[in-house]
Amino acid sequence: MKIKASLLALGAFAIVASPAVAQEWYVGGSIGINNQSDSDNSGRTDAFTTGNLGDGTTLDVAAGTDYGWDTEFDSGIAYGVEAGLSYDSGLRSGIEITRTDADVDTHTNVTLGGGSIDALDAASVAGSPTALGATVAEVVADGRGDISATSIFANAYYDFNRSGMIQPYLGAGIGVSDIDVTYNPSGIGIIDDGGTKFAYQLKAGATVKFNDSWEGYSEYVYRATDDIKTNNDLFPGNLSIENQQNLLSVGVRYRFGA
Repeated sequence: MKIKASLLALGAFAIVASPAVAQEWYVGGSIGINNQSDSDNSGRTDAFTTGNLGDGTTLDVAAGTDYGWDTEFDSGIAYGVEAGLSYDSGLRSGIEITRTDADVDTHTNVTLGGGSIDALDAASVAGSPTALGATVAEVVADGRGDISATSIFANAYYDFNRSGMIQPYLGAGIGVSDIDVTYNPSGIGIIDDGGTKFAYQLKAGATVKFNDSWEGYSEYVYRATDDIKTNNDLFPGNLSIENQQNLLSVGVRYRFGA
């Protein structure tokens, strides 16, 4: 029901933002590079007892203890399709569906209770009573996992130099993103969760007109969502993951005419 309400709100936004006189319909599609920003993951534990700290001892961790780490992502890929209307005033509005993916590169700077636990034996967080012979830092440095998002946006644009062959534009949009996150460094499952979050984006680009019907475009997009709250599968607790992207895309549009 929440997703349905969000989609209805997006449709209402597009209608309200649209001028009364439409010039022409258009459809378009793009492909590009997703530069997924690093995530400063943070959360709180439930009460639990660690595994072997490396010296045969364990530690009782209280509920509500802060923990987290940094995650770096490789560049990924982005796709988008959009249908909309352009207007005599230079404004455009459209509904856009996008898909982005990015693999995890590495995790670093693991903390628990405000202090680093990078040097502890990995058995401490894996819950093993036997030391594993590798530190927490060594285990999490292996960057397996990914983050992906399928989103829908209601966008508004302003096209400059509409009589010219090259037409710069600015745009912005709001929407919702369905996000999936997997963190499994060294094959150890930590996060496999996701959620649907409010999303927004800012755009700057330029259109090149090929003829009256076809045009190409290139654009930069900054896109972000609310933090994704996930459940930790390794030890009890939750983790909030940041999701911010810088996208560079190229695409084509087809205009149907007045």
